[in-house]
Amino acid sequence: MKRWLIIGLLFVTSLVVVIYGVNASDRGFFMPEQLGGVKIVIDPGHGGLDGGASFGDVVERDITLSIAHELKKKLEKKGAMVVMTREKDGDALAEHAPGDEFGTTRKRKLADLKLRESIAIEEDPDMFLSVHVNAIPETKWRGAQVFYHSEGHEGGELLAKSIQGSFRDNLQNTDREAMAIKGVYLLKKVPMPSVLIETGFISNPEERALLTDPNYQVKVADSIVEGIIQFHLSEEN
Repeated sequence: MKRWLIIGLLFVTSLVVVIYGVNASDRGFFMPEQLGGVKIVIDPGHGGLDGGASFGDVVERDITLSIAHELKKKLEKKGAMVVMTREKDGDALAEHAPGDEFGTTRKRKLADLKLRESIAIEEDPDMFLSVHVNAIPETKWRGAQVFYHSEGHEGGELLAKSIQGSFRDNLQNTDREAMAIKGVYLLKKVPMPSVLIETGFISNPEERALLTDPNYQVKVADSIVEGIIQFHLSEEN
């Protein structure tokens, strides 16, 4: 009996050593989660009938949703709690108030905007990220850019600059600076650090190809996460 007990103890000890060795290769085994306890609302721009900017079959609502899902996964791996205003192809209303009806597209878009504002206020996150894709008539312009509202939460400026700096360092295809803007309703109304992230120009042929590439979408999400971590660390100090 004693012999089997010793063998059992040796087996358990060996198993613990193996598990420890596997986990020890992961820095997370020793370090606390970088965004533990941080709550973030991600707002994938547009959705449903409101496709946003487009070029042929390439539509903004699809790109923003794909990047938002990647971003959500990566933020959760860092310990953050993440809420998305929409997780499917439709707008926020289609997910949260599917029975509501509106006489015109304009009324629906306004109600959808108000719903996203309500989600942000009710969830009371530490930051709010609205993910979009840029477009203008000229094809030469390119580069990701982050905006904050000059009359919104004071933390929006630092959050925007942190993410913009990460874009410059990691994507290495933009020299743009974070910029104050007044025309974005949500950035002004939500009572927490909030930014609008234009991930690139769908109107630029090269950048359009990148924005529809899943590997590039992962790079964009990684860059946003790194910027958020820098912002969070600066807030803690």
